[in-house]
Formats: sequence, C-alpha cells, structure tokens
Amino acid sequence: MRPSSRRSFTPLVSCLALFTLFILIPVASRYLLGWSDWSGYLSDIGFGSLLLLLCYRRPLLGTLLVLIWVVFTISNAELITAVGRMPEATDLAFLVDPQFLGHSTQGSGIGHPLFAAALVLVALLALAFGRKRGPIMPRRAYLIPVTLLGAHAVLQYAVPEESDLWQQYNLPHKLVAEGINALQSQAQDWLEGGDLDQAPDIDALALLDLNGKPLLPKGGSARNVLIITMEGIPGAYITGSREALHSSYTENPMPRLSQWAERGMLTPDYVLHTHQTIRGLYAMLCGDYDKLDSGTPKGVELLNNPMRNQQCLPAQLRSQGFSTHFLQGAGLRFMAKDQIMPHIGFQHTYGRDWFRNKPYLEFPWGMDDKAYFEGALGYVEKLHGQKQPWMLTLLTVGTHQPYSAPSDYLQRYPSAKQAAVGYLDDAVSDFLDNLDKLGVMKDTLVIVTSDESHGIENLRLASAWGFNLMLAPEKDGLPRIHQGVYGHVDLTASILDYFALPIPDNISGRSMLRDYDTPRDIISYTNGMLRQHDGQTFTECNFQHVCRRYASRGFITEQAQYLGRVSGRQARLVSQRAQLLDQSISGGQVGLHYQFATREPIQLKGKVRDDWADNLIGAQYLEMPKGTRTRVTLRIEALRMDRHGATLHLLTKEFEQDVAIEIPPIPLLKRGQPVELSFDFDNLETRKAFSFHLTGEGHGDIRIDDFSVVTEPLPVELVAAQQDEEDTVTQ
Repeated sequence: MRPSSRRSFTPLVSCLALFTLFILIPVASRYLLGWSDWSGYLSDIGFGSLLLLLCYRRPLLGTLLVLIWVVFTISNAELITAVGRMPEATDLAFLVDPQFLGHSTQGSGIGHPLFAAALVLVALLALAFGRKRGPIMPRRAYLIPVTLLGAHAVLQYAVPEESDLWQQYNLPHKLVAEGINALQSQAQDWLEGGDLDQAPDIDALALLDLNGKPLLPKGGSARNVLIITMEGIPGAYITGSREALHSSYTENPMPRLSQWAERGMLTPDYVLHTHQTIRGLYAMLCGDYDKLDSGTPKGVELLNNPMRNQQCLPAQLRSQGFSTHFLQGAGLRFMAKDQIMPHIGFQHTYGRDWFRNKPYLEFPWGMDDKAYFEGALGYVEKLHGQKQPWMLTLLTVGTHQPYSAPSDYLQRYPSAKQAAVGYLDDAVSDFLDNLDKLGVMKDTLVIVTSDESHGIENLRLASAWGFNLMLAPEKDGLPRIHQGVYGHVDLTASILDYFALPIPDNISGRSMLRDYDTPRDIISYTNGMLRQHDGQTFTECNFQHVCRRYASRGFITEQAQYLGRVSGRQARLVSQRAQLLDQSISGGQVGLHYQFATREPIQLKGKVRDDWADNLIGAQYLEMPKGTRTRVTLRIEALRMDRHGATLHLLTKEFEQDVAIEIPPIPLLKRGQPVELSFDFDNLETRKAFSFHLTGEGHGDIRIDDFSVVTEPLPVELVAAQQDEEDTVTQ
C-alpha cells in the first residue's frame, strides 16, 4: 500500500473502531442481554455518538475517554449480572477496584468474557489508529447526539418508565444526567425558598401500631423462637409469594422451601428496606429502619447508645427469661457483628470459628450452606434439651458473592449463582425436615426470611422484595397467605406480640400476627431508589431527584397505575422523611466515639489473601460528615508469637476502593512489645461507606486493646479558611 493510501486508510479504521466501540457493541449487547428499551437505545446511540465526536482526531482525550468507557462498561455489566443493580455515582471508585472485578459474577471471574474481550480488542484498535489526521467533522455533526439525547430526555419526561435503569441508560449517560438533575434540583429548591418551614411528620412510619385484630387472640403456644436468615434471597424465589402477587417471574429456584411455605403463614408483600446484611439484621431485630442511604449503619451507631439497644428483640427476650443466641457461617468481625450482636442482647454470639464439622467446599466468606445447617442442627439439639426457653438467630453466607456450590450443582444449573440458590434450598429444607423429626416444631416459632435481596434482572422491585415464612405450632389457626404490606421493621413487634410480651414504645411497625383494616406507611431504599408507600399511593424517587407516583394498594406489585411526576418541595418531603428516620440513634449529632476493639484473642494467618475476609477489625461503611476531623488510635499486643513477629497493615477504603489517607506504618509486632498508633485526617467533603481494613500476617495470637474512631467538628477557623479557599476558586 502506498503511503498516501495508508494515510487515507488510517482515519477510516479509527472512525470505524470508535463507531464499533461506542455504538455498535453497546447496542448489540443491549439486545443480546435482553435489556431492550427505546430509551436505552437512544442513550447508547446518542451518548456513543457524542463520545465518538469528542475522540475523533483528539488522541490524548480519546485515549482517556476510551479507557474510562471500557472500564465503566465492563464493570456495569458485571455488577448488573451479579447483584441486579446499576452503579450509583458514589460507586465510581468501586467500579475500578480489581478485587470487585475478581470476585464479581458467579464466583468465576468475568461473567461476560466475549463482551469484555470485544470491547478491549476494539479499544486497542481505536487507540492504535487514533491520529490527528483525517477529514474534519463538521460542527453540525454534533446535532446528532444533541437530538438523540434530547429525544431521550423528552421520552423520559413524557412516558413513565418502569423498567430498570440499565434498560433506560448506559452508565456514563446516567452519571451525567444525575449531576445535571442535582444542579436543577438545587436551583429549584432555591427558587422555592430553600428548606421547608417545618419538618415533615414521620409518626406513621416511626410509631408502633397494634390496632389490628389479633390472629391468635390468646397468644402463641410456642416457648422458643428460631429465626433463619438466608443471605440475599428475594421473595420471588418462593412459589406462594409469586402466585399471591401475580408475578410474571416464571422460574422456581427454591421448590423445596416453597413446599415448606405451604405448611406455615407466608407474607408475600414483604419489604426489605435496604441492602447489606448488618442493616437488614438491625431492622429485623431492633424494630427500626436502618439508614435509608449509604451512611454509617445504625448497628454501629448503636454501640454508643446504652439505652436503645435494650429495646432490641434479643435484649427484650433475655429480660423475659430466654437464653439468646446468634450463629452465622462467616467470621464475626466484619462490620463489627462481634460487638453489635452482644450489644443488642445476644448472650452467645458465634461465627465461623465455632464450627467443628468439616465444610464440603472451600468458600472465602465461611461455611458452605449444607455444612452450616448441619452444625446449626447440633446447636439446636443442645438448646432444645434445656428447660430454659431460647431464641436463636441463624445467618447463612453461601448465596453471597462469589456464591458457593459444589461441582454437581454447578453442572445442573446454568450459573454459579443459581447453583448456590439450589444448594441453599436443599440445605435449609433438610434442616427444617430434621427440626420436624426432632419435635422442635411443636414448641418453637420458626421464622424463615432473608437479610436483603440480591435482585432479579428485569423484575420490578425485586431488590426490595423479601418474604417472611412463619412456621408456628398453631399452623391451623393462621392463614396460609397473610395479606397486607409488612417488612423487616415489623419483625420485632410481631415476635413480641406472638409471645404476648410488652413491646417498647420506641419499636416501630406493625405486628404480622394481626389483621389491619387501615393502610400503612412504609419506606425502602434499594438500588438507589427511595420508595415510600402510604397504602394507597406508591412514590418512587430516582437518582435524578424526580419522584413518580402510582396508585397501588400494595408495595410489591406487578403493575401500578401511573399518576404523574413530582419534584421540588413535594419530592423533597420524601427524602426529608428518610433523613429524619436516619437520625433515630444519633439524633443528627456529629461527635461520636466508636470503639471497635473487642480485646479478644485473634489467631493470625500465615498469609493474607483477602483484605475483606481477613480483616481483623469491624470498622466498615462509616460516614464522616463534611467539616469534621477523624482521629484514630490503636493499640495491639502479641499474646503468643514466634520470633519472626507479625506484620500488620492498615488500609482505608471508600465505597470499597482504596483511598489515600496518610497512615503511619505499623511497626513489627513482637511479644512483649505492644504497638501503638495514632493519626487523624480531615473530612473537607462528606465521606460515605468508609472502611478500615486491619490485616496481619504471622504465627501466633494477638489482642487488639484499642481501635477507636472519633469524628468531631473541625475548628471554626479552619472551616472558614476552607470556605474562603472554595470561594476564591469559584470566583
């Protein structure tokens, strides 16, 4: 090929590669992945054509945009496939976390390898042929993306969309739209006069309601209570729930548990209020909404509250003579469950280290479900042989990313996620069968539920859809399907009501052991959507700070009548109610002191493999407000150590991605030479989902005597100086 021909060929290849990368692959993958929606295609073509124009003949800018596009697009597909949600703006750092990419989707690396390979290869081709030469694109070419994105905005406004966000947007378009709408919302708030004159009423959400007709007028006859909490299971997996709510979901992932549901009282319209296990457990066991955003979990905040914890279910039952127990398949230190569970009233709290039976497969988070329930059965047998009534809460881990299932299940199911669910179905059903054979069901209230929902792609509200199955001795006196809207916030009141015990005033919600003639208010925050239901109107507020209203008697419904959009003051009422509910523990105060040291012996591993699973401290997902200073102090002592000592590392993460905090190195830990460390850092902007990861390698046992995190307001003069600096930059 002659040089002149080669020069004319290069821009053509570059343009074709950019077209394939930004438009053709996204459109084709949307169709092949089943994410087809007119809004989504407009988003792909409109935003893709804009990126193409920006990259063409701009090699430096093009390189940056191409790399960002590839990482975002692959990570977006992986997250949707793995947990059924699209990233939020606060997940940006999370998207490029190599640990996330390694553990994402079905526990086997990349879930869409051909899609990822195609993106990477075409991106390399585009970068290789990207040049400043070639015909200049006319400025009117920009009318193409402007017209398409404008049509997308009009379509979004004129026609209500109930499909998932990833069907309506590609990720960069969604993030840009989120920023634009945030600015619009702020401007509208300013024009309307700023904050509301008075705080909205939240009594309907926060108060206890026992005005319903009791299903068991004389109370329940059971003497014990067993709560089985399964990791991440949506309500759609239970046949009775699907049928009661007329769901279009046709798969039957848990047939054996669905058969057990026919023997008890199933509540299908059951709301999960948040994501994350510790938040779900708090709502279940303390009768209160956890944070309806990504702030510090209330279970952690509860460690500073010596009164509210006494109103949680374990503490209440303990005060009535029950022995109280918590047993999970994972380690306890993650998210401070080793402290939170005893604090809310569990006399005995055990994790992975308690189990002596051999697991059937290796799983980074803990016991596989079959081995877990076999160990738990032995625990129940010992409890049931005692005269004292008992409460036991179980928590599985096998259906947590990256999912746990043996090879024969992996061969029977199309994905590791489905195999893990099938494995759990058999394990929990075998456990219930054995409880029945042992006679435990005759005098024990057994409740089967899940901590959160790992979602179902293309199924409306799947991220907030849970279930509650009550297996009570009075099964003939309870309805098989319990109508009405309930949620995790109602579980504490329901159990205390079953045993006819006093219910503290600070407990929220209704009792599932009662029928109510009047509708109720309930709220949820999952997949970045804040949703409130008052029994007649369902309001859903999205990332654009725009709320859509629907006429709906239930919360989890297949379809609902669209009533229109609201924004400004009306939309802000929903978020303000959520913010007020978020302050039930802290009261909005900033200067809180967290102590994460348990002073219990910890056996170190010879090699750290995962800074999540091997974390020695439970200080995760904290919030540091803007204009504060955080001070961290720690003291660690070696109880038993070989001559080589132990190497300790402290990492900090925000939204699960490493963040640069100046932390002094921790000296080599040796016996008789405790290490102490103290440092602080300023929070000039709000930090959310902030986590500390303390890991250690060595042969021996250590004790963490102090790991305190104190966040207090910055000195006034420093805040003023920072504001002056920001004003100068703005000007």
